[in-house]
Amino acid sequence: MSDMKRREFMILLGGVAAWPLAARAQQPDRVRRVGVLMGIADDFEGQARIAVFRQALQALGWSEGRNIQFIYRWSGGDVAHARKFAKELLDLRSDAILTNSTPATVAVRDITRATPTIFVQVSDPVGAGVVQSLTRPGGNLTGFTNFDPSTAGKWLELLKRLAPNITRVAYLFNPNTAPLLYAKAVETAAPLLSVKSIPAAVHNAVEIERALEQVARESDSALLVLPDLFNATNRQSIIALAARHRLPAVYPFRYFVTSGGLMSYGTELLDTYRQAASYVDRILKGERPSDLPVQQPTKFELIINLKTAKALGIEIPPTLLARADEVIE
Repeated sequence: MSDMKRREFMILLGGVAAWPLAARAQQPDRVRRVGVLMGIADDFEGQARIAVFRQALQALGWSEGRNIQFIYRWSGGDVAHARKFAKELLDLRSDAILTNSTPATVAVRDITRATPTIFVQVSDPVGAGVVQSLTRPGGNLTGFTNFDPSTAGKWLELLKRLAPNITRVAYLFNPNTAPLLYAKAVETAAPLLSVKSIPAAVHNAVEIERALEQVARESDSALLVLPDLFNATNRQSIIALAARHRLPAVYPFRYFVTSGGLMSYGTELLDTYRQAASYVDRILKGERPSDLPVQQPTKFELIINLKTAKALGIEIPPTLLARADEVIE
């Protein structure tokens, strides 16, 4: 029996009493391995998150090469790659794993019920079967959620304030990677704001181009880009197509706007990775994921790109500018 399988067996046999980290906590000099399963390796945003995560761990006493080692795998937004790399991180005997996105987290969950895993940017961990509840996760996974579904109403409200004449909003997502609770929330909120919601399900770059072209054929249309690993991976294409078709668009994260998008409203992601480091620290020191509640976001930011607005011929209302946390000129 391999070492990994032996460890899995002992967890299942002994339950909580056999939790391996309790014993490891007595070995402060042993180098701990932290597996990291993220999106794109050469993506500036991904590298920034990793840097914040590592710095936060260093501040907590974890020094790379002395008592901690990081093992990185980058899925590129591909579900099959996420499954493959999740297995690799386990085969390499990671003591804990950090994941971002629902697909990456589910990939780890499907392979191990023993290795402690801290997730970031999982929208509906209970609905995805990742944890039993937010307050009592109940297994080997815990972490930090993305948005409450009610945020969909906020995105639509911002679009209407940005472009009051819009009557149709297409929401872009990949059914294979996007949490569907946001699509349902958009459908519920749209009639309250007198707009028609149009699902734009896409699976590849060709379908993105086709979907945005179709949306732009109708006047008074706008675009809502849902939180989705696929959308994040393809954001440059989405932003360029929205500009080409002169579509007002709202995005879920700041990095869409710094890449040329019009406006975003979402969580402050780098702060979440600092918090994730604190959970990794506590777990490596012997605490159990099942005892660490899933944390919901508390910091949100509204970002507006004035240069993009000018190119689209959109005048941002002064009241909206006054509410912005950052204005890119």
